[in-house]
Amino acid sequence: MSTRFSFSWLPPLGVAAGLAGVFLVVIFVVRARTKRTSAPRRLVAQPDEKDAVAFAAQHESRVSLLPDPDPLVEFDLETASIRNFIYANKTVRYPYYQTMAHQPMHINHWIEIDKEYRWYIDEKARVIKEQGKKVIDSLPENDEACGELLELLADYLPKRYPTLFKREAADSITSLVTGDRFDAVSTKKGTDALLVISRLVQDDFLMARERPDGQVYLVGGLIAFPGTYLLSDTIDKPLEVLHTDVPDFNQKLLFSVERTLKRFQPDQPFERSSWNIMDDRNLFLHNSAFNPLDKDQRPEDLWLRIDHQTFRKLPRTNAIIFGVRPIMRRIEDLADSPLVPSLVEKVHKESAEHLLKYKGLPKYGPLLLPYLRKLVESQIERGLISPGDDVRSFREFLHERGLPVPTTQTSLSAQTESDRRKAARVGAQA
Repeated sequence: MSTRFSFSWLPPLGVAAGLAGVFLVVIFVVRARTKRTSAPRRLVAQPDEKDAVAFAAQHESRVSLLPDPDPLVEFDLETASIRNFIYANKTVRYPYYQTMAHQPMHINHWIEIDKEYRWYIDEKARVIKEQGKKVIDSLPENDEACGELLELLADYLPKRYPTLFKREAADSITSLVTGDRFDAVSTKKGTDALLVISRLVQDDFLMARERPDGQVYLVGGLIAFPGTYLLSDTIDKPLEVLHTDVPDFNQKLLFSVERTLKRFQPDQPFERSSWNIMDDRNLFLHNSAFNPLDKDQRPEDLWLRIDHQTFRKLPRTNAIIFGVRPIMRRIEDLADSPLVPSLVEKVHKESAEHLLKYKGLPKYGPLLLPYLRKLVESQIERGLISPGDDVRSFREFLHERGLPVPTTQTSLSAQTESDRRKAARVGAQA
């Protein structure tokens, strides 16, 4: 279970990498939140039939502690942008090693929408139509949770984005962008609910829960944009199995991660981000995750894929929800981001060999590294940075000079030059 829920520190090649990033983060967040309370939290056990009503009431009260999101009453989809996650959530860091980079999540940041919304929604529909249960599925034990997640979104979206969504009836939601209206929202369960969700937000969702054996299992989800794996290969498996290939995870981290996930509460949402280098716009499965780079691949058309990951516990069903929103930036988009090419270069040159190998550096490094050096030298020549600047302070660098956070981002709806060259070559060979 990962959607490149890989540690931003570990690479994207394999299911295990993603889950490790997701669950490491949970440990520190819950501990940090616990330290700020006056009384210790009690472990909330999975309810049996006898006390299910009391359990649900307890958790409903906890989620009520979360405020409604602030409404974006003048939100314009045509110009909308989201946070630059190179700068938010400590996504790219030096030194590069396994660590927990996260922060408590403001409710406003649960779902972020930008001008690429239509492309994401249409692409998601295409992937679901072509791939079916490989990307959208729910085990019977998870069907109620799918419905609860839909209800939560149907409540949230019109409040946060009143220019995009509307509740024309108490139990409905209408997308003013696509024209889709969904009625009887509270009656939808399982994949029926997930299909509605796929028409509402750019995010994917993985869903997990604890079973009587004490282990946490992936039990369903909508994951049209995993990048490197399939939901169908991960569903109904416990964390221990999913993390077999992650260095040291099962030996050193599994126990703490599972314990923390069981204690994670509905009023403790948090977020983090992970990054990977990919070679194309195919969010479903990137070519470089399985194949060598295409011979027409240009370095400037490599992509920095950042997965914004959100974490919530559903109050009624106690399901663990991992939201994943992939955001793509071409490496050329980093040209005017002070110190960022230097940072990415340093991470790739000075980090542990086994981590970079797992990340996929042997495949893309020969193309990426010379181009990053070119970007660094260009920034020095233009006076944007100095050779002695500390790459670890790239965020503070902007603040100290009064510079805005860069917003350059190539649209996913248009082919890159590398895409066009490959298409022309394939067409000529046909």
